[in-house]
Amino acid sequence: MDKVFVLDFGAQYAQLIARRVRECHVYSEIVPHDIPLKELSGQHPAGIILSGGPKSVYSPGAPSLDPGILKLGIPVLGICYGQQVMAQGLGGEVSRTGVAEFGKTDLKVNSSDSVLFSELPPEQTVWMSHNDSVTGPPEGFHVTASTPASPVAGFEDPERGFYGVQFHPEVAHTPFGLDLLKNFLYEACDLLPKWTMTSVIETAIEQIRAQVGTDRVACGLSGGVDSAVAAALVHRAVGDQLTCVFVDHGLMRAGEGEAVETTFRRHLGADLIHVKASDRFLEKLAGVTDPEEKRKTIGETFIRVFEEVARDELEDAQFLVQGTLYPDVIESGTKDAAKIKSHHNVGGLPDDMKFTLIEPLRNLFKDEVRRVGEELGLPEEIVWRQPFPGPGLAVRIIGEVTPERLDLLRAADQVVFQEIKRAGLLREIWQSFAVLPAVRSVGVMGDERTYGYPIVLRAVTSEDAMTADWARLDYDLLERISNRIVNEVPGINRVVYDITSKPPGTIEWE
Repeated sequence: MDKVFVLDFGAQYAQLIARRVRECHVYSEIVPHDIPLKELSGQHPAGIILSGGPKSVYSPGAPSLDPGILKLGIPVLGICYGQQVMAQGLGGEVSRTGVAEFGKTDLKVNSSDSVLFSELPPEQTVWMSHNDSVTGPPEGFHVTASTPASPVAGFEDPERGFYGVQFHPEVAHTPFGLDLLKNFLYEACDLLPKWTMTSVIETAIEQIRAQVGTDRVACGLSGGVDSAVAAALVHRAVGDQLTCVFVDHGLMRAGEGEAVETTFRRHLGADLIHVKASDRFLEKLAGVTDPEEKRKTIGETFIRVFEEVARDELEDAQFLVQGTLYPDVIESGTKDAAKIKSHHNVGGLPDDMKFTLIEPLRNLFKDEVRRVGEELGLPEEIVWRQPFPGPGLAVRIIGEVTPERLDLLRAADQVVFQEIKRAGLLREIWQSFAVLPAVRSVGVMGDERTYGYPIVLRAVTSEDAMTADWARLDYDLLERISNRIVNEVPGINRVVYDITSKPPGTIEWE
C-alpha cells in the first residue's frame, strides 16, 4: 500500500496534516521525527512530510532532521519548522529576522513552473505561525512564494524532490492548502487517490481472516461507535465465529440498549449475548457520589459480568476485538503487545483471561470509522452516535445514582436529542446532552409551588475533544428544549445552559 509518513516535530497540527493527506485518498501515518532511518526506509514510504514544531531551530534541544532522510530519493515536503530544518540540513540559511508572522497573511506566488503552486492563484491567503524564517534557500532551490515578512515562504528543488513552505497548508485558514497538498501527493510523489473506505474494508477483512483462521472471536460491545464498527467489520470477515457480548448496565440513554440488540442480532445476524444487569450495577452504585468511584465501581462490575460470560459462554475464544483508533495509538506513544490482559472499553479484564488482540480500526481516525460503519451498512443512529462516557448516565448525575434520577435524566436527555436532531444539528455538534445535579430548587408551576431538580444543558462544538467551545444554539431552540423538559419530565422545574468552553472546563460534568 502506498503511504506517506508525517514526521512529527512536536507540531500541534501533525494529526491534521495526516488527516488532510487521507482526505486526498492517500494513506498517511504519523511517526516521530527521530524514527531510525533504517526503520523509515524499510517501510518504503512514497513521500515524507516534515511537520511544524513549537521550537526555534536554534533552541537548545530543538528536534533535528536526520540528514540521511534527504538522501533516500523520496519526495519530501517541509512545512513551517519542517521547511526550516530542511533548509538548514541542505546548507540554506534560517534566521530570526525580528519580524514574526502569526495568522492570516497575504502570499504571492513567484514561480509559474512551481509544482506545489501549479494551477493555484498567484495571490492567496495563507496561515502563518512562526518567528524564524528561511532567508537563503539551499543551492539548487528556487523560491516559489513570498510574503512581506518571509522572502522565502516557499521553495522547491523538483529534480531532487524537495519542497518547502513556511505557512500551514493543512489548516482551513489556508483556502488552497488542500490543493497544494494534492500537488505534492499526485505530482511530486506520483501517487493516485486509491485509498478509500472500500479498500480499507477489503484489506481489513483479508487481514482478519488470515489472523483468525477458524478460531472463535469475542467482542465486548459498549454501544458506542468504535466497538460497533469494529464488531461489524470482524463479523463481515468471519461471520459466526464472532460472539458479541453486550453488558447492559442500565446507564445508557433512551432506546440505546434495544438499538444495539436490533442492529447486531436482527440486522447483521451476529451472535449476541445481551446481559441485562442494570439491577446489579445500581446495587453497587448505591450511596456512591464521587465520580471517580462511580467509574471504578462500574468498571469492576463490568469485569465481573464479562468474566462470568467468558467462563460460561466463551471458553474457547482465542481473540478479542478492541475498537482502538489511530489517535489512541498516537497518544500512547508505545507499541501494543500482541497479548493483552486489559481492554480499554471494559476497564480491565481479569489477569487470567488472555486473548490475542484484534484491532481493525487502529489506523483510522473517528470520521473514517464513521464512514466505514456506513459502508458496512450500520444504521445512522449507531454510526453517528455522539461520544458517550463508558459509565453512561451515572457520571451525568452529580450525586448518588438512583432509579428515579436515572429516569428523570434519561427523559430530559431524550428531549435534548430529539430537538437537536429536529434542528438538523446532530452532526454539527460534537456532543449535546443533559446533566442532572442532585440538588433541588423552588419553582412555580400553575398556582403551585414546586421543589424539583434542575437540568443543565450542555452542547459543544469540537473536532477532536481536546478543546471544545460551547455551541451557540438558537434562542428559539433553547426555549423549545427548556419548555419541553419542564412540561414533560415531572420533577424537573428549571433548565440552565452551560456556556463554559474547554479549557477551562471539561466537556462532561463529572
